[in-house]
Order: sequence, then structure tokens, then C-alpha cells
Amino acid sequence: MASSSNQSPLPSFEDANEVPANPHISASVPSGAAQIPYQGRKTLPTQNVMYVCDFDMCFTYVLAGWEGTANDARIFMEAVSDPQSKFPHPPTGKYYVVDSGYSNMLGYLAPYRGQRYHLNDYPETRLPLSAREKFNHSHSSLRNIIERCFGVLKARFPILKMMPSYSLRKQRNIVITSCAIHNFIRRHAMEDDLFLEYGIDDMIVPGEGPSDPSETTSYANLSASESQKRRHEMDSYRDGIRTGMSLHYRLPM
Repeated sequence: MASSSNQSPLPSFEDANEVPANPHISASVPSGAAQIPYQGRKTLPTQNVMYVCDFDMCFTYVLAGWEGTANDARIFMEAVSDPQSKFPHPPTGKYYVVDSGYSNMLGYLAPYRGQRYHLNDYPETRLPLSAREKFNHSHSSLRNIIERCFGVLKARFPILKMMPSYSLRKQRNIVITSCAIHNFIRRHAMEDDLFLEYGIDDMIVPGEGPSDPSETTSYANLSASESQKRRHEMDSYRDGIRTGMSLHYRLPM
């Protein structure tokens, strides 16, 4: 499902490859004990769906069917460690732009925690005051693509906002099929009204917030020392981008 045109729009993030996220989709579950695992962030039944999209607003990976209470980090680790999930790992030398619920680790570039992050945290009167904030603002601008991509999906397929009483298997397949149709339209109908509406880079689409940081991602099947080494490599890479921004924009580190 890879797109033929997938280049980061920001020079400082030229090795950025794709953007993962876990928006929630409406789920229809019988009332009672069976519904409890699906009561997600807004108490209504949802399924937690892991998406990866490219910078051309196409979905390159969809893992649907998880309960709404499932932690994003758990879903991620299941996806990357299970060969049957066919998770598309970042190519060598590239990375995914992930939110603060992910660890900053090799192949997955996370923002700096404890700093302003979301685009609406940076109105015209409150521009970035440090290189860390500039990094986070640029990082958030890149991740905005997944919110806009998901905005198109929900606008085109209202069924995703209020799922009928189908079997859970059928509900999962509806999500996957919707993404496939989304990709087909993106590639073959470039004048589509919804893609034109949501195609503005600076458009702010309300998201669901970052993944739960209480359970962060880590490397599967690696020793603690090797995991720490890979995190250190990505920390150094992130600091390198920050240093470049500090020099270019004359901002304190």
C-alpha cells in the first residue's frame, strides 16, 4: 500500500518516512460485561485502530479490531513483534514520526516531553521560544498529516462514527475496507473535494491527544543494554536536529 510520492515536506526531517497513530473508531458491542473492554476514552464503545499513513495522505498499514481500552503501546508492540501482522518497519536510515506515548528509539522519532507541542499551542503571538519548542512545533506539523488523513476518512465514511450492530469481525473489516477505498480515491481522483479540503498543510484537525505515556514502547526481543543503545542513538539524532534549528533560527537550546 506504499505511495509513489512520500517525501517529508520539512527539510530538517528529510528522513521522516511515515506517521503512525491510534485513533478510535465507533464499535457496536452488546451491553453488559462484554462491553467493558471496548469502553474507550469517551466511555462509548470503541475499537482502537492502529494506522500508519504516508505524506501523500495514503494509509500504508491498518491494524483494526482491538478493544477501546487497549493501550496504544501494547498494540504497537504486538504489531512489531508478530510476523503475521506484517508491520511495515521503517527502511534503514528512515524513521516514523511518533507521538510522546512512544519511546524515542531507533526508527521512531518522538517529540521532547515537557515542552509545548500541538499546533494550537503556537498561535501567532506565541512562536517557539527555544530550539526544543521549534523541534516540537515542526514535529507536530508533520504528525498533523495523520489527523487530516483520518479527518478525510471519517468525513467520507460516517459509518465509522456510529457503527451498526454488526459482528465485531465485520466491524473490523469495514474499517480496513474504508481505508482501502480511501487510498484508491487518493491515487485516482486527485481533484476529490475532501482531499482538497483537508490537504492544507497548516489545517488543524482536532485529534485525540497523544498515546498514554504510562506504558511506553520498547524494543521487543532485545537486551536492556541493546535497547538503551538504540534509544541513545535516536536521542543523539534528535538533538542534532535541535542543534541545527538553534543555529538556523537563532534560538536557545
